[in-house]
Amino acid sequence: MPNRTRRRSISAPIWILLPLVLVAALYYWHGAKTGAPGSGLFTAPDSENARFARCSGPVRKTCVVDGDTFWYRGTKIRIADINTPETSKPECSAEARLGAQATERLIALLNDGPFSLQPGGDGRDQDRYGRALRIVTRDGRSLGATLVDEGLAERWKGRRGTWC
Repeated sequence: MPNRTRRRSISAPIWILLPLVLVAALYYWHGAKTGAPGSGLFTAPDSENARFARCSGPVRKTCVVDGDTFWYRGTKIRIADINTPETSKPECSAEARLGAQATERLIALLNDGPFSLQPGGDGRDQDRYGRALRIVTRDGRSLGATLVDEGLAERWKGRRGTWC
């Protein structure tokens, strides 16, 4: 008889913990499937992926405009955490050169593998031109920060800087 009592006292915590473990597993699984920030115990892996080239022509679905703006599946996205030199109306030849380098580098970074699109961080979903404001990350690191580290962009300060 003492063995039966001992067996029950050991198995009782297992029956209490088992439902808690199942609920935690379902919570994690749902968050990983939806990819919503904060919706699971861990962040979902990078799931966005496409083949990018420089934009040309009037129809733009998935392409890069310049170092901080690109089209993805028909949505125009402005990278919210950086500013890069202008390519359409540069103020000087140095800005034109850096803008072209930033554009080519962004194409390479986007084509380098799956990435994630996160909200811009300042509460706005779009800028004044109607572009979606997003931070682009891969493995939790901002691709914009990579451009900053390489000298092809500056951190966004709320306004355009000068490159001349």
